[in-house]
Amino acid sequence: MAGQQFQYDDSGNTFFYFLTSFVGLIVIPATYYLWPRDQNAEQLRLKSLRRVHGRCLWYRLRLLKSQQSIVPTLKKAALLFGWAVFIFLAYKVSKLDREYQEYNPYEVLNLEAGASVAEIKKQYRVLSLKYHPDKGGDEATFMKIVKAYSALTHEEARKNWETYGNPDGPRVTSFGIALPAWIVDQKNSMLVLLVYGLAFMVILPVVVGTWWYRSIRYSGDQILINTTQLFMHFMYKTPTMNMKRLVMVLTAAFEFDPRSNKEAIIRPTDNIEVPQLIRELGNINVKKKEPPFCYPYSLKARVLVLTHLARMEVSETIEEDQRFVVKKCPALLQEMINVGCQLTMMATSRGGFRAPRLTSIENCMKLTQMAVQGLQEAKSPLLQLPHFEEEHLRYCISKKYKVRTLEDLVSLKDSDRRNMLRFLGEEKYDEVMAVLGSFPSITMETKLQGDATKNKPKVWQNKNKGAKKAAKSKKKKLTKKRPVSQQQGKGDKAKQANGNVAGTVSATKEEEEELSDKGSESDEVEGNKDSPSERDEESDKQSDAEADEVTGDDEEQEWEALQQSIQRRDRALLETKSKITHPVYSLCFPEEKQEWWWLYIADRKEQTLVSMPYHVCTLKDTEEVELKFPAPSKMGNYQYSVILRSDSYMGLDQIKPLKLEVHEAKAILDNHPQWDIPETEEEDEDQEESDGIEESEEDDEDND
Repeated sequence: MAGQQFQYDDSGNTFFYFLTSFVGLIVIPATYYLWPRDQNAEQLRLKSLRRVHGRCLWYRLRLLKSQQSIVPTLKKAALLFGWAVFIFLAYKVSKLDREYQEYNPYEVLNLEAGASVAEIKKQYRVLSLKYHPDKGGDEATFMKIVKAYSALTHEEARKNWETYGNPDGPRVTSFGIALPAWIVDQKNSMLVLLVYGLAFMVILPVVVGTWWYRSIRYSGDQILINTTQLFMHFMYKTPTMNMKRLVMVLTAAFEFDPRSNKEAIIRPTDNIEVPQLIRELGNINVKKKEPPFCYPYSLKARVLVLTHLARMEVSETIEEDQRFVVKKCPALLQEMINVGCQLTMMATSRGGFRAPRLTSIENCMKLTQMAVQGLQEAKSPLLQLPHFEEEHLRYCISKKYKVRTLEDLVSLKDSDRRNMLRFLGEEKYDEVMAVLGSFPSITMETKLQGDATKNKPKVWQNKNKGAKKAAKSKKKKLTKKRPVSQQQGKGDKAKQANGNVAGTVSATKEEEEELSDKGSESDEVEGNKDSPSERDEESDKQSDAEADEVTGDDEEQEWEALQQSIQRRDRALLETKSKITHPVYSLCFPEEKQEWWWLYIADRKEQTLVSMPYHVCTLKDTEEVELKFPAPSKMGNYQYSVILRSDSYMGLDQIKPLKLEVHEAKAILDNHPQWDIPETEEEDEDQEESDGIEESEEDDEDND
């Protein structure tokens, strides 16, 4: 009777199949993800940026890194070795004997299927003479020939072959386990048990635990949780934070503490070089004993940031640490902005909670620009350009030219610009103009929309009918711009590659209000010509008609706005835009950075945020951004500002006024046909009930 048999692979053939599959599963994905990208493409990209960014620190470091790095070579060598092993195993597997192939006696006898008995006997005699052991042949081959001859000539053997695929009848099905037999050999049991225990009880828990411990220490933006808590503490403690205090809080981040970050280093030479730099910098609050500002790592990081902003010369060892600190600054300042926004939202929702002032959040943005450009706050934006030094600024700010910003420099005539920059040679002047042309030029357009869905009454909310129609009609005329629970400011920004300064447009809805006011005045003049009773009747009818029309138009507009908002949200979810926009020109920043922006709405009079800053990281050509903010709770005129700030360049910020006028809420309709239907039905039912009662009383009287 046939059965099943499991056995380890003594020959090792099955193990080769397993090993080949295992190596293939590792080598093929690793090649796709880890094979170094085309170095020629990167070299061509750097070559195209050389004319503009050739003097940038990040560009020179990138070229040096690409020349000295051996990591791509090591990756290629490791992957090629893996492919060599995979190909060898595949070749080894292809040469293995097929142990579980189907038995065919015709192949053994070198005959075609369906040969006659005479042909089988003739071929058997020929092969017997050739492979018989007495004739010097191979005994194993001769036994196969005999078995094949028996399967084709004996009736029972042939029947077994046709039924079970074997002349001897059903046999045991053998399954080979893809592990060598020595693994389960009793002699090696302790060694195998030790390896299994070490792998699954020591190495695996240690690896998973280490990964988990490191991951829980960081936020989603790869900032230490302790750093975020530190920022929240000091931003709540100091709502109005000046630039000096902000630098102290920034450099107290735990990313610069060697105990929290192994990349941070405290060198023995710091005891000599850091005090020397402190003397050159002057007053940087060294004597302040407030922790963690007094800790050595915080003091060193503060000195490195301030020397970077002052563009001071430092030693090579200090310069290496300075690059590490400066590279961390933009991400840390963005985290500080996020913390400020969270505190602002908490103060708005809870009340009695101190929110950071607008100055503190804007100082974070300014410090990001300063860190990227390596300039102090009071320095001229013109120093972002190559070959510009402090002594050259007197040519620009003279009474003849009065050039103080990059926009002023662009707006000059070519002849005046060349005459003003006469201290530059032709090559340097061409380089300055090429860099100036690479600076971004942004056109920002704003559009204000109202979302009154939260204040809109439902059709089933039937109010009392005591309100006068004349008063309700007046409210309709005065509330073309409805009071809202949320406003949306949309900024559509277009970047022009030629670098020219483009005009800006700020749109409000004042024209619609003027038209509505004119229409209301004309209606009143025409109404004065009729008698008071006619005016009342006509005003009632007209107010009802206007209410229906306005309600229908408002519902259609709200429906269209809702559909557009849903479509935009769906597109945003489906689209994954690249954060690679345009490389920033920065003479002193040690890492390539992309042009990103902040867009937000603020009340500069009250020094508060109206909308949370939106970090625009995908603005390559055009971008549409939706900012939502709550409308003021009181009626009146409000003057807000739509602010666009660069996180990389100084002097390119834009501020647009945003006028907001809040009126009294629109009166709720109380004469809508949908609201009259239930009342009519109730009156009919009451009438039917009263009629039924009267009829029953009459019947009783008749019976009496």
